[in-house]
Amino acid sequence: MANVPFELFRVVITETSPHQVIVLKETGGERAFPIVIGMHEAWAIHRRLGGKPTVRPFTHELLAGVIEAMGGQLEGIVINDLRDSTFIANLVIRRGQELIEVDSRPSDAIALGAAFKTPIFVAEHVLEQVVRDPSNIAGQRGNLELKRDELMAKIAELGGLLDDASSATKTSDKQTRSLQRQLKELRSELETIEEILRHLPE
Repeated sequence: MANVPFELFRVVITETSPHQVIVLKETGGERAFPIVIGMHEAWAIHRRLGGKPTVRPFTHELLAGVIEAMGGQLEGIVINDLRDSTFIANLVIRRGQELIEVDSRPSDAIALGAAFKTPIFVAEHVLEQVVRDPSNIAGQRGNLELKRDELMAKIAELGGLLDDASSATKTSDKQTRSLQRQLKELRSELETIEEILRHLPE
């Protein structure tokens, strides 16, 4: 079956949870699905997307350096299987005329390829599994809904603190601005999660 081009649509990082979420969306299409990843991988993707330099190479920078030093180039990332709600991926590395496929977690593959905008592909049969059996993404949806509820609670709490600060004569402008900044960031994150949930298959 054919591989379908996808792109990294969103990275959702919630520091209160050990599980983070990335969402892949079909390039030029409507299909999308989430993948739950770890905090380390989420920050690695975020850092590499932002082009933030590191003093010494972290794991994904190290792997990129090894591939380059051995004369290879990361040509693509293929999510080619879904087993027990776990997505399986391959790194496709070109070295001269040779194509080398290396088993990888999707999160590591995407963190590695993020800095180079490496093409991402998803096997059609994986997409069929996601649509055919909603339980395959039930955990991811549940995790997002939990994050949404946590954020709504934190927004309500911060809103109350901001109201108290506004009415208190001893509250500094710096404290008020800090609360306003935190509230804005949380609302932005909530909007992102709600947008992702709208894109998930039912």
